[in-house]
Amino acid sequence: MKTALKLIFAIIVVIIIVLAGLTVTSNALVIATDTTEGTPGVDMAAVWTLSDGFEWIYPGSSLNAEGQTLHNIYLDDPDRPYDAAADIMEYTYNIRPNVVVTVNNAAAEKIFGGDIVSDIREYDWGQGYDRGVAVEQAMGDFNINYLAIPECILTGDIAFHFI
Repeated sequence: MKTALKLIFAIIVVIIIVLAGLTVTSNALVIATDTTEGTPGVDMAAVWTLSDGFEWIYPGSSLNAEGQTLHNIYLDDPDRPYDAAADIMEYTYNIRPNVVVTVNNAAAEKIFGGDIVSDIREYDWGQGYDRGVAVEQAMGDFNINYLAIPECILTGDIAFHFI
């Protein structure tokens, strides 16, 4: 039994290292999806690059040549939402992500220990902060539970989509 647990733990660690390695060497688009809506919407997003780190972007202002926004990728292009997201990022920001990392509400709450989405909305809409500042402020209100990240990956609350 102990050997099986060690093997499972080793496999989890290897998967996390491989995914982290791929993400580190690639342009990544991190999107937070609000799964409480009928059709999920992308409420927050950030581009991550090795050279620049995180750059927060507003999904409603990120669009493709047809005017479709990053916020509505699941509604506008349900068969290929992550390819559509990559197209939008290339059109708006001249960045073509190689991986899209999705984080749903459950993962955000497990990692940040609260209703982080509501807190970000309060800072953004309620107090008028810029979206990036609102995200940083809300994230600063909580201690990050790093141990929840592997759990969220295993449960699918955080998913990696390679393009």
